[in-house]
Amino acid sequence: MKNYDIKNLDFQESIKTAYLESLNRTRKGDKPEEVELIKKKILESKNIVVATNNPKKFKVVKNIISKIVNADIKMIEISTDVADLTRTPAINKGLIAVDSKDADIVIARGRLGVPGSGSMLVIMDNKGRILTGSLSPSSVIHKEDIEQRIKNELIEALNRVGITVKG
Repeated sequence: MKNYDIKNLDFQESIKTAYLESLNRTRKGDKPEEVELIKKKILESKNIVVATNNPKKFKVVKNIISKIVNADIKMIEISTDVADLTRTPAINKGLIAVDSKDADIVIARGRLGVPGSGSMLVIMDNKGRILTGSLSPSSVIHKEDIEQRIKNELIEALNRVGITVKG
């Protein structure tokens, strides 16, 4: 599969092809078409869940995401605090949302690892596969308020797949 047609390329097929390339030791890094498929998956999402029950954090994410997609954006109704007891809290918050809600994509943000390790924001598909993400240092290092930091992380995660947020 050398000549990708982005209009006809299936996201699943792209992932399978990349896996086979890795298995066969022929993979030479990301392809522009793969990044375009991630971008398309995010931009065409109609149902987005934010893995938080914190209204301030949700508002920041919703304000940014609503500038790039026409989607129903909801906050998860259950606490994700239990994820802080795991080794990768941000990812586990996202997986809680994947497992408990029906969404095209999930946006999760939380601690990167051990306390003091900083934070991670991830955008996952409905199977819990990470589409893009962003990392921040500990708040004692960056000293920004939480809303500004989440905004920066989300914009960076989107930029990593070629999505520019205006305004």
